[in-house]
Amino acid sequence: MSRGAFIRLLLVIGLLAGCVALALNKEPRLGLDLRGGTQITLQAEDSGRVKANAESVDRAIEILRGRVDALGVAEPTLTRVGDDRILVELPDLQDPERAVEAIGKTAQLSVHPVVGPAASKDAKVTKKGDEIFQDTESGEFLEVGPTALTGNDITSANAVQPQNSVGWEVTVEFTGKGSDAFGDLSAKAACASDYQNRIAIVLDGDIISSPGVTVSCGSRIDNGTNISGGFSNKEAKDLAILIEGGALPVEVKIISQSTVGPTLGDAAIDASAEAGIIGLIITGLFIIIVYRLVGALAAVALTTYAVLSYAMLLALGSTLTLPGLAGFVLAIGLAIDANVLVFERAREEYAENPKAGMRRALQIGFNKAWTAIIDSNVTTLLAAVLLFLLASGSVKGFGVTLSIGVIASMVSALVIARVLTEIGVSNKFVARRPQITGLANVGRARTWLTKKNPNIMGKSKLWLGISGAALIVSLIGIFGHGLNYGLEFTGGRSLEYTTAKPITADSAREVVADVGLPEAVVQIVKGSDDVERVSIRAGDISDKDKAAIEAGLTKEAGKTTQFSDDTVAASLGQELKEKALIAFGIALLVMMLYLAFRFHWTFAVSAVGAMFHDVLIVTGIFAWLDKPIDGLFLASALTIVGLSVNDTVVVFDRIRERWQGTRSGTFAEISNTACIETMPRTINTGLGAMFILGALAFLGGDSLQDFAIALLLGLIIGTYSSVFSATPALILLQKFSPFSREKKEKKVRAADDSGAVV
Repeated sequence: MSRGAFIRLLLVIGLLAGCVALALNKEPRLGLDLRGGTQITLQAEDSGRVKANAESVDRAIEILRGRVDALGVAEPTLTRVGDDRILVELPDLQDPERAVEAIGKTAQLSVHPVVGPAASKDAKVTKKGDEIFQDTESGEFLEVGPTALTGNDITSANAVQPQNSVGWEVTVEFTGKGSDAFGDLSAKAACASDYQNRIAIVLDGDIISSPGVTVSCGSRIDNGTNISGGFSNKEAKDLAILIEGGALPVEVKIISQSTVGPTLGDAAIDASAEAGIIGLIITGLFIIIVYRLVGALAAVALTTYAVLSYAMLLALGSTLTLPGLAGFVLAIGLAIDANVLVFERAREEYAENPKAGMRRALQIGFNKAWTAIIDSNVTTLLAAVLLFLLASGSVKGFGVTLSIGVIASMVSALVIARVLTEIGVSNKFVARRPQITGLANVGRARTWLTKKNPNIMGKSKLWLGISGAALIVSLIGIFGHGLNYGLEFTGGRSLEYTTAKPITADSAREVVADVGLPEAVVQIVKGSDDVERVSIRAGDISDKDKAAIEAGLTKEAGKTTQFSDDTVAASLGQELKEKALIAFGIALLVMMLYLAFRFHWTFAVSAVGAMFHDVLIVTGIFAWLDKPIDGLFLASALTIVGLSVNDTVVVFDRIRERWQGTRSGTFAEISNTACIETMPRTINTGLGAMFILGALAFLGGDSLQDFAIALLLGLIIGTYSSVFSATPALILLQKFSPFSREKKEKKVRAADDSGAVV
């Protein structure tokens, strides 16, 4: 072993030791979809005095944090999303009604003098500036005067139970300014009679209490007051939380709500881990069979990928979500691709110059594969970064973990695998027996293809015609048959229940129809835990409807337990659709610019056109199969973009190399040769990634199945399009704007004898 190889080996051992130590000493931060709990998204809106912007929303978050802390939720998360949204995550909270009630209320508290009774909410006021509110205690409507003080004038509120009383009250303390204002108000009411003897306390447009002032005329209440109204202990505590939290500077409304049971997380983690392990084993066996010794060493390096990516996740403090698990598993396929590229290149080098030795061939293989590996991984990384920047929630988590996975896979393939394989082929026993390495020949598939030398590009028009026909069928599915948008895009509410006894979809559908929701989508779904659940989705399911559904299911199938409850506002769904299109458009544009910079504009247009072709066809298949188009599909679509360009870049890299490295042959002939030379790599990489995605599709559970199916379709179609769509398109564009055969050389300025630069 050379000194350099020994030093690299020590560095690898040190890196892995550090990663293992971090993994053993730090707990991962799990997302709600794995840990269980409730997630609420709030939309801030302008109030009469304050505009909903970053500053006012940050103030609102601080007030909401006090309310959440008062609920006793462990490790809650409150963050601003954009300028006018608030994301609230409440881990382990499976009964969110109380939290929603406390968090969702704006607590716009105000105190008013009572003018008199009103016939209705819309009755005419007697004086300009007065308002009419309904008293929640008595149900009557009262006309009240202008605001005397607001929630900002209140310092504290507590639930108390007076002696010799079964009811509860809320004691309220004021600021100095608030105490003076309430004192003036109470003094005026004390000398009045009938309705004007009362003070109205208004919370969010309703009078929650309108007590009469019991002090004598000429007296005033300065230090504080009690709000009474026959509250229960819970009602008094909830009201105290709202009042003591203060009035929010802006109004907020709930636009999405999701509740997930922790069992989903346990099952998903187990299923994803099982899929990852099985996929890794099958993939490892595959590359060992194909590449023998170096394949076995690459498989060892591949196992370090999990340690590296997990340690990076912990070090960055990132949250691990359900799609994030899929991102890690998917990145294994990217690591395989890098290894296959290197090994195929090393096979070529050894076949051309066996006397130079196996180690030399492997080193050249790594060097020559470097540009293709970097270009293909950078494009995938761009898609992952765009997911993080433009998506939200768990899809954003997928973008984070895919980014981590891409980086970890490159370290695994280009650093660890390189150290192990170079040491392996340098062994004297192996050097005398090159067949052991798996690099001694170019392989049967490559040999057969080279011998046959099929003229694939001679039928470019046929391949483009097939792609065009597939696009037409897909577009008919998308615009004719229609897309089955998921809850995230359509808005509405989705409920899932487990029942004590099995129930058919028809029976469950009758229960839901009897409640008054005949248009609801009702299905029986089986989770990754093999438990069947009743899934109900509709545009609008009120809490009253929900209670009736639960009662009906209990009557039909015994004890009914809520598994999940998701609510998304229609406005949010429209925004998500717009963001999805923006994300996709920006992804294509960014990749086109990158490829134009790295190659030529004709290469960029051909590659991006193929990516667009791949995503449209997968979307069309999902449309015809009525598969849901949701946030996870967005993640898969952008990942398909990465997978597609990943394969296309490898082919284009070889075309560029051959075109600029030879002086004979037409562009179509060179492209045909490049496709034949890269086909073994395409097949081997595709099969390796298919093992991983197949394991996810069959073992990853219902939550990841559609995601894995979309990626499998994208991988198959992308592998086809890199040769049969992108390359024919490139040949066609070459006729209009030829790609130069001359390499761009850096201009070197030399100096003459006098020292002047020429």
